Amino acid sequence: METNNNLLQEMRSKKGFICDMDGVIYHGNRLLAGAKEFVAWLYKENKSFLFLTNSSERSPKELRDKLARMGLNVDEHHFYTSALATASFLKHQSPGCSAYVIGAPGLVNALYDAGITMNDVNPDYVIVGETSSYNYNVIVKAVGLINAGARLVATNSDLTGPSDTGIIPACRALVAPIELATGRHAYYVGKPNPLMMRTGLRLLNVHSAEAAMIGDRMDTDIVAGMESGLMTVLVLSGVSSVKTLSEFSYRPHVILNSVGEIPPGNTATN
Repeated sequence: METNNNLLQEMRSKKGFICDMDGVIYHGNRLLAGAKEFVAWLYKENKSFLFLTNSSERSPKELRDKLARMGLNVDEHHFYTSALATASFLKHQSPGCSAYVIGAPGLVNALYDAGITMNDVNPDYVIVGETSSYNYNVIVKAVGLINAGARLVATNSDLTGPSDTGIIPACRALVAPIELATGRHAYYVGKPNPLMMRTGLRLLNVHSAEAAMIGDRMDTDIVAGMESGLMTVLVLSGVSSVKTLSEFSYRPHVILNSVGEIPPGNTATN
């Protein structure tokens, strides 16, 4: 059987890398240790890479600027978000549709760019993403619109997420009261939905066997990579920990403390 080190070497040889952001590259506004070295290695080795994030709050340009403020320069085309994936999904499902949106500007702008209009009277969809302006009134509004016939879509199924102050509620926690009050289940577009992974591979222009998925969550990142045929790397700098591995019936190929261990010269954890 191959050792973890053998698998680490195999992972390093991949042509393409799909990488989560929250809990992998940063927590909130704090860059994680090793992130700069990892990105420098990706550029140095001429790897195809994409930051595929379930966060819907920011546009690729805003994510680029966020990293730049933390001292990490990454070109804008290396980012793909659940907001973009949601907009693309709706554009193909129902061109020219309208929506009532509970979410941040990154989600609203992505929907506008896809030709989806805002509608708080009789929308085709209620769309939920992460936002700091979540409140009881928007829940009541969403419930009424869904009971009147609107369909419920959410940008991602993350229940919680990492931040620089600790674990915080994420999209699924915001959707839950609406689901409970209406008896309807949201369609979740982001990871581990295969739609997101297939788009990522297409943007990288690599086959799944030539790519690796790097993330901090067993329930989204690792299962998405596994089910899409990618090599999987769990980093322990975010949500999942060694203790929580026993909760899942699958395991990542490689477990690391951080992405800083990916460039040669560092050692993987077991």
